[in-house]
Amino acid sequence: METFLIATGAVALAEIGDKTQLLALLLAARYRRFWPPAWGILVATVLNHALAAWLGSLVAQWVPEATLRWLVGLSFLAMAAWTLKPDAVDDEAAPTSRYGAFIATTLAFFLAEMGDKTQVATVVLAAQYAPLSAVILGTTAGMLLANLPVVALGAKFAHRLPLRLARWTAAAVFAVLGLWVLLRA
Repeated sequence: METFLIATGAVALAEIGDKTQLLALLLAARYRRFWPPAWGILVATVLNHALAAWLGSLVAQWVPEATLRWLVGLSFLAMAAWTLKPDAVDDEAAPTSRYGAFIATTLAFFLAEMGDKTQVATVVLAAQYAPLSAVILGTTAGMLLANLPVVALGAKFAHRLPLRLARWTAAAVFAVLGLWVLLRA
């Protein structure tokens, strides 16, 4: 349960103000429907984060434990710094598709998550925590916690989100996790 909660909290906080959250806002404004984008976000996140978690678990098997501890700790600290940088979405990121909201959302989210900080966080979390299923479920839950309200509320309340506070809070969580990993015996 600890792995699930850590993964959920870390990703939910990191996702606030992220480009995929902005993408969710664009999709909500474009399609004005909740369920097709919501299902698309779920499917894309499960697929993307399962791949990322699998990669993280492989790294954990190949790298010696002491080296892995340093890599994970420093990765969390890097994630803390990266989280402080605001994301932006350009107009090209708004998907248009004749296949509908679900397919457009699934493809857009899957591609937008490639190399994104929440995908990197999933790799790092999977390298540090077990079981892998708890990491995948937790990071997926974190993505849904951050993105589904945006889809539900659409552009109506987006300008009121305290993104700066959310970025600093997420950065602090990643920094604490990094220091905790590095200072553990």
